[in-house]
Amino acid sequence: MTDRAIRVALVDDQALMRAGFRALLEAEDCIEVVGEASDGERGLELIRAHVPDIALIDVQMPVMTGIEATRHIAADPALSAVRVVILTNYGHDEYVFEALRAGASGFLLKDTEPADLLQAIEVVARGEALLSPAVTRTLIGEFVSRPPDRATAPGLECLTRREREVTALAARGLTNEEIAEHMVISPFTAKTHISRAMTKLGARDRAQLVVFAYESGLVAPRSADPAASG
Repeated sequence: MTDRAIRVALVDDQALMRAGFRALLEAEDCIEVVGEASDGERGLELIRAHVPDIALIDVQMPVMTGIEATRHIAADPALSAVRVVILTNYGHDEYVFEALRAGASGFLLKDTEPADLLQAIEVVARGEALLSPAVTRTLIGEFVSRPPDRATAPGLECLTRREREVTALAARGLTNEEIAEHMVISPFTAKTHISRAMTKLGARDRAQLVVFAYESGLVAPRSADPAASG
């Protein structure tokens, strides 16, 4: 991290929710709230005007949903540095799955503890994916309960054997340190494999790599995946 403040945009149709997040974030010297918006369309205008580091976006809003806004952000080269964190009321929210497909870097429950929210901002600002520990297993359960979409997923042939292995481990929620321990390599080497896999697949971040792993069938449902029980 640099000494520059992390710039955050707030997009939520509930004024009280925005006020609460703003008060919490502005109390931190290392975070700057660049503005807020009450729907996805205005949020997109705000983000295009300020190009923040992080956009906290509600999943369900009038005029334009958080998922639609996320798609626009992910498709705009001028916003390639913006990381979207989707806000949701429920860990099993079906829209979270689509938000990750659309290009979100992760998601948070709206009742997340203040300390966890601040840590999440720092995690995403570092370029890492945020899959909230409280709901990650539910999300993965959604992935593995559906057949892999091999027709739309990038081909596995572009990845080396090591890159496939680290991608599969990342999809199961392992950190670089845990991947390194599992594969008996250094954390730096694990990070390098992850970065190369992301580059080859055109993944914006680690969250997109997870989406690829499940949609391509690289990671199988738990009941059919011997490694998942290990």
